[in-house]
Amino acid sequence: MISIEDVHKSYQIGEVVTPVLSGVNLDVYKGEFVVIFGVSGSGKTTLLNLIGAIDKADRGSIRVDGEEIVGVSRARLIEMRRWKIGYIFQFYNLLPTLTARENVEMGLELLDLRAQEVRKRAVEYLEKVGMKGLVEKYPDQLSGGEQQRVAIARALAKEPAIVLADEPTGNLDEHTASGVVNLMKELNRETGITFVIATHNRELAGVAHRVLRITDGKLTL
Repeated sequence: MISIEDVHKSYQIGEVVTPVLSGVNLDVYKGEFVVIFGVSGSGKTTLLNLIGAIDKADRGSIRVDGEEIVGVSRARLIEMRRWKIGYIFQFYNLLPTLTARENVEMGLELLDLRAQEVRKRAVEYLEKVGMKGLVEKYPDQLSGGEQQRVAIARALAKEPAIVLADEPTGNLDEHTASGVVNLMKELNRETGITFVIATHNRELAGVAHRVLRITDGKLTL
């Protein structure tokens, strides 16, 4: 499902080059729920962005659902993000002028779906994450946990091969975070979608198939 071999990534500001990932190797299998722990600046978000075709590795190999993404065209990376990858962000990234349903629909508009199917799927996934009765609410009418459920529905409604989540509980209180953790694990069991989650939340370790740690740009068990 995901195969990473000897991946390196640095960022350059002026004349200063800062290594972020150094010789990372990782295999993630279909249907796994993998958690990556790391402090801020350890490289975990960069790793997710490389897997998610948001950023490009300096060198190495990254294969997602059997397809190499290092060195391919920008147009092909956009196609990968569109069809194969769902992304959940810490701060929800919902558009405030759109309802919950419309936010999920927006994530589906680039797919080759009829308008009726887009609406049907948006409502279906919002109900799947416990938002029945709230689909026409705007983000400012929802709690933080409810907004994150909308973000999860938006990622899953594409029915991607992989969902990447960057600190999905980082902006939530402990009780709400626990509910989101359980929801993601339940959806993983139900759908078979592969989850890779970067987090500080230790509760996620208890539900993960595997827990990895990233320190100074190196990934360890």
